[in-house]
Amino acid sequence: MSRALIDYTANYPALALPGQDLLWLKQLRDEAYAQFVSHGFPSPREEEWRYTNVSALDKKAFSPLLEAAQTVDADWLKAYQLADTYSLFLVDGRFSAELSQLAGLPEGVQILSMAEALQTCPEQVAAYFGKAVTSNEHGFIAFNNAWFTDGVFVHIPAKLILDKPIQCLHIVTQDDGLSVTRNLLVLDENASAQWVETFVGIDVGYLSVSVTEAIVGQNAELTAYKVQCESAKAFHFGGLYVKQAPYARYSHHNFAFGGLLARSDIHTDLEQAAECELNGLYLGVKRQHIDNHTRINHHQPHGISRETYKGVLDDRARGVFQGRVVVAENAQKTDSTMNNHNLLLSADAEVDTKPQLEIYADDVKCGHGMTVGQLDEKSVFYLQSRCIDDVTARNMLTFAFANEMVDKIKHKALHDVVLAQLLGRFPQQGIHQDWL
Repeated sequence: MSRALIDYTANYPALALPGQDLLWLKQLRDEAYAQFVSHGFPSPREEEWRYTNVSALDKKAFSPLLEAAQTVDADWLKAYQLADTYSLFLVDGRFSAELSQLAGLPEGVQILSMAEALQTCPEQVAAYFGKAVTSNEHGFIAFNNAWFTDGVFVHIPAKLILDKPIQCLHIVTQDDGLSVTRNLLVLDENASAQWVETFVGIDVGYLSVSVTEAIVGQNAELTAYKVQCESAKAFHFGGLYVKQAPYARYSHHNFAFGGLLARSDIHTDLEQAAECELNGLYLGVKRQHIDNHTRINHHQPHGISRETYKGVLDDRARGVFQGRVVVAENAQKTDSTMNNHNLLLSADAEVDTKPQLEIYADDVKCGHGMTVGQLDEKSVFYLQSRCIDDVTARNMLTFAFANEMVDKIKHKALHDVVLAQLLGRFPQQGIHQDWL
């Protein structure tokens, strides 16, 4: 047993975790705890973790934060908080009612902290909790099930189209802290909502583990965004797991910029004629390791999925993309495409890309593609022929490569925040917003 695992298990009995009086949740936590004690965090020996080694987490245990920070720098938050949204704040793993802004919620919409939901409407939570992902998926899920301290519960009733996005800001403010959160989104039939998760932290080392489950009802629509801007010293795991009912529509935009070692899981299960679109951009510099793992399961006929991920790696950064599309035997008429494109700006940068198709049906239209390389010298020469110097030409082409994914964001305020993060973190100097 690793040193960290010994510390986690020794401190576990003293934690005051939400829902401890609920038999179903206690059983789930106990099973997850036993699994984590038995297997620990994922190992590169596991196929879906072969490119990402998290053994550093076995050497050091991060401390559960018993109390959230009393104050958060408001000026610092302005760079991440979106205007005209319903705002939820999870500070050091706990819901902050003082910072959150939920005024004007339409009648029937429920947005609660997970701790409050487990007290006031535990039957609703129990009906959906653990239905999109189970503890045996891998060690981080088991860890989250056992250790989560809070999160949010969102329920959008049937036929309601939420007028503003919901932004959930995950903030870590303490050195060597452990933030473990669990979110649950439920959209009833014909409902529609936008969900934005933003992960930030001060410039210290910490571990952030967050799991979000989404249940998207028949003909409902969920548009989700993830903006990961963790500290350059932080470890991050974030997963969004979705179950789509027939004719449900789900799109996700994933932007991974921060963290020393960061992993995102985006998994969805599609029923009949459901549709999904997954887009992503990861930017790695110095010695960052950024892993993206997607899985699209087509269970029934006439499903449609589209996926495009792009990576830009510089210095000694390492990027990982593992995309997997599974078409079940009776999922005839499935239409699926997946693409991953990577730009390496340094001879020492590295990317591991593994697009996968598993097709068990015979009447489908599926394809995938991937590219890894440097800038096209013909394109550089073309710009030089237009009186643009070599450095500026390369900067413009690199920025255009990445900005294509930012331009897919339809929400103006979020687009501006992500663009500002991209410009601020770009490895080259001389990237200018006025190129747009």
